Amino acid sequence: MSEGLRGSRKKRGWSQERLVREIEQYARQHATDVASTASLRVYVSEWENGKRVISDRYAVILRRLLGVTDDELRPSATVLQTPAADGYDDLLSRIDTASSIGGSMVESFNAQTELLRTMDRQMGSSGLVDQMAGHLAKLEETLNFAVLPETRRPVALALAGASTLAAWQGLDAGAVERAWRHYEVAKRAARDAEAPMYLAHAMGEQAYVLCDAGRPALAVDLVRDAQRILGRQGSPRLLAWLYSTEAEVCARAGLPVDSRRALDAAAASIPGGAEDRDPDMLSIFLNGSHLERWRGNVLAMLGDDDAVTELYGALERVDPTFVRAQAGLRCDLAQAHLARGEYDQVDTHLRAARLLASRTGSVRHRRRIDLLTQEL
Repeated sequence: MSEGLRGSRKKRGWSQERLVREIEQYARQHATDVASTASLRVYVSEWENGKRVISDRYAVILRRLLGVTDDELRPSATVLQTPAADGYDDLLSRIDTASSIGGSMVESFNAQTELLRTMDRQMGSSGLVDQMAGHLAKLEETLNFAVLPETRRPVALALAGASTLAAWQGLDAGAVERAWRHYEVAKRAARDAEAPMYLAHAMGEQAYVLCDAGRPALAVDLVRDAQRILGRQGSPRLLAWLYSTEAEVCARAGLPVDSRRALDAAAASIPGGAEDRDPDMLSIFLNGSHLERWRGNVLAMLGDDDAVTELYGALERVDPTFVRAQAGLRCDLAQAHLARGEYDQVDTHLRAARLLASRTGSVRHRRRIDLLTQEL
C-alpha cells in the first residue's frame, strides 16, 4: 500500500519544513511559481492530512523531489488511465502501429533507457520518475499489441532492460512494492524475449528486495535459481556478477563458507582488463576493480580484517561518475572500521556517505547510514 506524501517525506528523513524549502529551491531552479512560504507550510500539512488535494502542478514538483510515482504520492486521487481498445478498428490500428515498429525505433527505446541509466548513475533517480514511467508505458503499450515473435522479441528485450532499471531505482528510493512489480514485468518480458541473461539478471537484483525485507535465505535460493537458469548461456561478466550477488546475500544470511566460495567463483569468472561494460548485458558494469569493492563489502559483512585494505584500494580507483556506488563504498568502509572499533574513521566515512546519498536521493543508502550510525 502507498503511504502517500507523509510516508514519502519521512523516508527521505525530511521534516515538513525541509520539504517546503526543497519546493522553493526547485521553483527557483526551474523558474516555476509556487505559493509563499507560509502558504506552502499550510499546503504540506493539509496535503498530508487529506484536507487538500495535491494539484497536478505541485504533484510534478513533489514526484521529482521525492522520487515517487503518482500512485505513491496521491493514492486516493489516482485514476487508472489505461486506454481500452474500443472496437475492432481501434484494435487493428494499435496492432498495425505496433507491427510497424522497426529496428530504428527499438534502438530509440534502448537509447532512452541508456540515457536514463546514465542520469540515474550520476544524479540519482528522484527527478526521473515521470520520464521512466512514460518510457515504460510506451514499451508496454507496444508489446501488448505486437503480434508476431519477430516484432515482440526486440521490444520485450528493451522492456526487460528498462523495467530492471526502473525496479532498481524504486528499490533505491525505498519504494519496495514498486521495485518488486517492475522486476516481475522484467522477468515476464525476458521470458517473452527468450533472453535467459536478462531473466537471470532481473532475478539476481530482485534478491536484494528479499534481503532488504528480511528474507536473506529466500534471496539465496532466488540467486541460485538464476544461476541455474543462466547455465552456460551467459557472459562471463554476468556470471561473475551473479556469484558476487550470491556472496553478498549469503553473508547477510549468515552463511560465511558459502559466501567465500561464491567470492572465489566470481574472481575466477571475471574477464581480465579494465573494461567494465558487458556488451551483451548493458546494465552490468563489472571489472576487477569493481569486484574488489564488492569483495571488500562482503568481507566487511563477515567481519574480516582484509576488508579495509580492499575497500581503500577500491576507493582510489572508483569511477567518480558512479555517485551511488561511492556512497555504498563509504558505507562499506564505515562498517569495516566499526568491526575494528575504529570509531573516528567510521564517523568520517558516514558523513561522506550521507553527503553522497543526499546528492542521489538514495533512501536505501540513507537507511543503511542511519543503522550504522545507531551502532556507534
